[in-house]
Amino acid sequence: MDDNDSLTLTKTPTARRPLLGLTILVVEDSRYACEAIRLMCLRSGARIRRADCLRSARRHLSVYRPSVVIVDLGLPDGSGLDLIAELASAIPRVTGLLGLSGNSDMATEAINAGADGFLDKPLDSLAAFQQGVLAALPETYRPAGPRAVSQARITPDPMAYRDDMNHAANLLDDHSDGPVLDYVAQFLDGVARSAHDTALLQATKDLAELRARGRTPTATVKALTAMVQDRISRRVAI
Repeated sequence: MDDNDSLTLTKTPTARRPLLGLTILVVEDSRYACEAIRLMCLRSGARIRRADCLRSARRHLSVYRPSVVIVDLGLPDGSGLDLIAELASAIPRVTGLLGLSGNSDMATEAINAGADGFLDKPLDSLAAFQQGVLAALPETYRPAGPRAVSQARITPDPMAYRDDMNHAANLLDDHSDGPVLDYVAQFLDGVARSAHDTALLQATKDLAELRARGRTPTATVKALTAMVQDRISRRVAI
């Protein structure tokens, strides 16, 4: 590995930029959620790298070792809990390891898998993000002295939201049932939470509940597909 950021900080964090010197790998399939984290890293002084699935994350980690890894628990090729368990037992271990999900009930599972902390979606509070990352790190990584708590709310570019909608639309066109449909419901749940899109969130919940009962509701899938298309065409604002 050619990146030793997790062994030592290259720059000293400050009260204004408390994550200065850190490299954060974000394993997240939503472009919108990842864009929010990118903006928060930029405001906080951290560098960011992104992987959108377990395979991509493992490829990144075979080349370099970041200071912090943030892992979404629902990924297209498996559970983020598996990656957390791998990283928690790896030697040398990354310094900070956090789970990320819109389901707060998953926090215990992330910690049990070996995470140092957990971040809830929607993740749009700069202060909550900074505090969550710092809490997962040793004291030596934290800025010295008092630090003002930022009241900033982060709003990603709506184009990132449309990218997520296009991704979901393509999956819905190709797969109207089966495990892929379960993944789409999970994916859209996280995106809807991140964008505070309450109508889409309710639709994904309805689909997930029906799928949990072993049903493949054609009408529900069609309605969800129409909602996604509405958002792509910008008839529904976020």
